[in-house]
Amino acid sequence: MNRIKQFFISTVIGGLLIILPVALFLFTMNWVFELIRGMISPLTEALLTQASLPAYVADLVVIAALVLLCFLVGMVVRTRIGKWIYSMLDSKLLMKAPGYSIIKETVAQFIGNKKSPFSSAALVQIFGNETMVSAFVTDEHEDGSFTVFVPTGPNPTSGNIYHLPGRFVHPIDTPVDDLMRSIISCGAGSSVLVKRLEK
Repeated sequence: MNRIKQFFISTVIGGLLIILPVALFLFTMNWVFELIRGMISPLTEALLTQASLPAYVADLVVIAALVLLCFLVGMVVRTRIGKWIYSMLDSKLLMKAPGYSIIKETVAQFIGNKKSPFSSAALVQIFGNETMVSAFVTDEHEDGSFTVFVPTGPNPTSGNIYHLPGRFVHPIDTPVDDLMRSIISCGAGSSVLVKRLEK
């Protein structure tokens, strides 16, 4: 049962990974909103009129149909021909569209196929001296340097981005939640972060 569940989830995610970047890219082009609404509304209206379903039930049925579509696309790209078709479509057409590659990378990170840029906590020396600040490691470069996001407390959604040599970045083996709580509480509880760094 677990294998079937895992197979279904991974296949749906595979379909989402292909469909969602395309949908988001088209959505940014304005006209796609009308296109999607035009595609869904006939199904919703048909369910409302012919089946006499409540509006929320019709919406759930349409959502279930979209999930099924993702599953079917995921099934297709698991085959050799499906992989080849998607690879050709992705490299020859979609990757040439402006903004698509960024959207694809974002979706891959959101779904979990790639490491999240906010999955690693660190204490960094942004001034090159003994002063350390709490940060999230957002990228690691081939030359050993890092890109970090230093949030401002108590609002962790704003902050600054720094590009630092590896010697000034000290990753700490602690859950990101601990770092987030420390930022929201303006530094309270940071002793846990410092102790992890010392270890």
